[in-house]
Parts: sequence; structure tokens; C-alpha cells
Amino acid sequence: MRNTHVGVGIGLIIGVLALQAPAAGAVGDSNLRINPGSALPGSTVTVSTTACGPDVTYGKGESEVGGQFHLFQGDRKGVLTGEFQVPGEGKPGIDTVTVKCPPRIQITDTYQIVGQSPFGGVKAGFGATENTQTYVALGGGLITVAAAGALVRMRRRSQGDPA
Repeated sequence: MRNTHVGVGIGLIIGVLALQAPAAGAVGDSNLRINPGSALPGSTVTVSTTACGPDVTYGKGESEVGGQFHLFQGDRKGVLTGEFQVPGEGKPGIDTVTVKCPPRIQITDTYQIVGQSPFGGVKAGFGATENTQTYVALGGGLITVAAAGALVRMRRRSQGDPA
């Protein structure tokens, strides 16, 4: 009885893995490389593919955000490469890139557009950053007074004066 339960469990696991295998294979089948995978607005995105075949030297591409672009043969035979620019006012999200090349080959993949890179000071919750010189001077003065007090106390103890 116990062997039956183990056999059924193993059969279910193998069945689940077998059903997931085509989906996992389909994810890697696009042969479309988008670099970088996470682009900032205003940056250049490079698209390359080997899916068109070794004899094809030209293809067309289109990005939903960046518009149309052309792919030409790269440094290696059978590799088509093209570039487009993400608009500066592009909003964060997912962009779809479609590449078409003869004879009737169409490949689609996505990449992510991330928000603007940070600039300026970090807002850490300690108030405004306009008048920091006063606070730095005040803090430095307090540290100097504390150090002088510790020095006086140490000198008094070294002279044999009980504190």
C-alpha cells in the first residue's frame, strides 16, 4: 500500500514537470536579445537576434515606446543588430519589441523601462538641508566641550585627586 502512494506521488511530480517543460522551452525560444534588460528613459537599447538565419542581412524592428528601427548584420554572420532610443519622457513599465525579417519571421520580446535615476540629496527625514552649516558648527562645538571636559577630568584623576 505504501509503495502505491509513493508511486502515485512520483507520477504526479513527473506529470507536473512534463506539463511545465513546453512553457519553459517557449520562454527561451525567442532568440531576441535586448540590452539592457532594464532601461532608463533617454537611454539607447540594443536589439540583436539570430532567429532570421545566417543568410539574412536585414530586418525591421519596432518598439511600442521607441518606434521603428532597422537591424543590420553585426560582427558575426547570422546576427542582426539594431538600436533605438527610449524617449526621455518615457514612463516606467514594460515595453514590447517586435522584430520582422524575411521570410515571414516575427519575434517578440519585452524589456522593462525603469524610472529616472535619482539626483540630489537623500531625504532622510532630518529636516531641510539649507541651513546645515549652523548645525555642523553647533555639533562641533558640543563635541569640543565634551572632549575638554573629559580631558580636565582625566588630568584631575592623574594628579591623585579623587573624583
